Amino acid sequence: MSSAVSAVDEQRESSRASSDPAPVAAITDLHVTFRRNGRDVQALRGVSLDVAPGEILGLVGESGSGKSVLGFCLLGLLSSQAQLRGTVQVTGSDMVHGNAKALRKVRRLDLGAIFQDPMTSLNPTMRIGKQVAEAAGSTDEALKLLTAVGIPEPKRRFRAFPHELSGGLRQRVMIAIAIAGNPELIIADEPTTALDVTIQAQIIALLQQQQARTGMAVLFITHDLGLVAEIADRTTVLYAGQAVENAPVSGIFARPLMPYTRALLDTIPRLGSSVEANYVLEPIPGQTASPFDLDGGCALPVAGGGCTGPG
Repeated sequence: MSSAVSAVDEQRESSRASSDPAPVAAITDLHVTFRRNGRDVQALRGVSLDVAPGEILGLVGESGSGKSVLGFCLLGLLSSQAQLRGTVQVTGSDMVHGNAKALRKVRRLDLGAIFQDPMTSLNPTMRIGKQVAEAAGSTDEALKLLTAVGIPEPKRRFRAFPHELSGGLRQRVMIAIAIAGNPELIIADEPTTALDVTIQAQIIALLQQQQARTGMAVLFITHDLGLVAEIADRTTVLYAGQAVENAPVSGIFARPLMPYTRALLDTIPRLGSSVEANYVLEPIPGQTASPFDLDGGCALPVAGGGCTGPG
């Protein structure tokens, strides 16, 4: 086992030992492989993580690192063509081997989901009020939810179709649907990526407000370390399908253990102390790992030799 993976396991065990409540979600040694054009694509490789009750866990990684695949595993919505090994549990239910009826019950009672583009999740032919009411159980509850998530003039918007709302309002509708059943865990898969900075800040504030109000846990999936610093309690960093770091947010930013995490932090633009500072954005050296060729070798080679991640 590589030193990188060993360090992550130590971080995870330390975190688990310090928390008494059973985790809302628990993933252990999860491997997910897809078959593409006669070759295996290793999306996740031995990932283990827990989400504690009431916690906001930031899941960070570049595109292709396996973040969304992990989210779909927690929702029990991964393609039947995927090969899975390991365990995925939400509120004690098996999301890998559970039958369809049991998984639907978990998704209805214990899980909520917010995706990047609400237009792909909302029914374009149904008024938003009816869609929220289906999740909330009644028109009155739907109106309360639309009010809670900050929809202006909720009674009027109740009869609007999704295309009649702005991107920010559509995302608020998705949050209303996600929290309708008071779930134990929300999977938020890059929910602010398609929004401008001002609306993004509003959605982050709304998620924090609703999390504090309901006590739900949130898995916040993103590639933006700045958002993680703002919203998360703890962070897991994924690279090439492996968890290369798992620690409280303060520790990740102040004392990153893995070279890959340090490289990610170095790529964040910073304001100089003066106009003349001329800050230079540092790229991560080396070549991004291919998901087709991850058996053995180094997942993240760097210029001049060596390895910054698990191999």
